[in-house]
Amino acid sequence: MKVGVVSDTHMTRMSKALPQALTEEFRKVDLILHLGDWVDMVVYDQLAALAPVEGIAGNNDGWDIIQKFGERKILQLDGVRIGMVHGHTPYSGKGTDGNALKAFADEEVDCILFGHSHQPLMRNENGILLFNPGSPTDKRREPLYSFGILDIEDGAISARHVFYESKK
Repeated sequence: MKVGVVSDTHMTRMSKALPQALTEEFRKVDLILHLGDWVDMVVYDQLAALAPVEGIAGNNDGWDIIQKFGERKILQLDGVRIGMVHGHTPYSGKGTDGNALKAFADEEVDCILFGHSHQPLMRNENGILLFNPGSPTDKRREPLYSFGILDIEDGAISARHVFYESKK
């Protein structure tokens, strides 16, 4: 199973449409996971035109998005338990990745996906894959825009970032 991972699209403030690099890659995935800060449901419509979409809400999302997706969830995909949270809560005092770990401290997960910082991150923490795809439209202090791809097969998961220069 190939999964597209995206966060912090901040549309339509940062961009009116999803970047071409993202749409081209997400046409090839089986599922898209959005980790919050959609800001507008138009993002859901644009992503759903490419592949099935699941997600959670972030700190910049309105009630309509919170109601549709919730703010935290665990998905089981091909034998892998994936925790999804935006990353702004619960506060850990240890950065966004610390917040994400704290959100699933009492759960058995193989992977935690989170956003919020707009900073791509991939590391293993006590056997758990921590993955932040960065942002495809608002790179902030990062040199490049980014999103992520997960490959899941028979209970094994691997991840990679896709980096690019233009959000068009």
